[in-house]
Amino acid sequence: MQIKELLKISSLPVLIASLCCLSPIIVVLLGLGTVGVASSLADTLYGEYKWYFRGAGLAALAVSLTLYLRRTKNICTLDEAVRRRNEIINTVVLALVAGVVGYLFFLYVVVHYIGVWLAVWQ
Repeated sequence: MQIKELLKISSLPVLIASLCCLSPIIVVLLGLGTVGVASSLADTLYGEYKWYFRGAGLAALAVSLTLYLRRTKNICTLDEAVRRRNEIINTVVLALVAGVVGYLFFLYVVVHYIGVWLAVWQ
């Protein structure tokens, strides 16, 4: 599996899982609310709902992997899946690792520093 394919599979799920902290930044950048509103929204979304966003990201990763395996690798039947199970397992593990690393980097580095720059959180 190439890096380009791995990024294609895991980029949207990482974005979905990061929406708990990305949403307040979007609110401020679009001018829909003040920094105070965004800070309060960030506290609420990250404090109470972060596991819902992470679960939605994991579900999106599962859908993304299913679509990738069906469309790109032509694994549509159970017989084909049994024959190519090692390839499927390797792809799932690589995508899961890429998703977790991408999530950690995007949320705790990129989104954090954008939020600090906008003074949404300190």
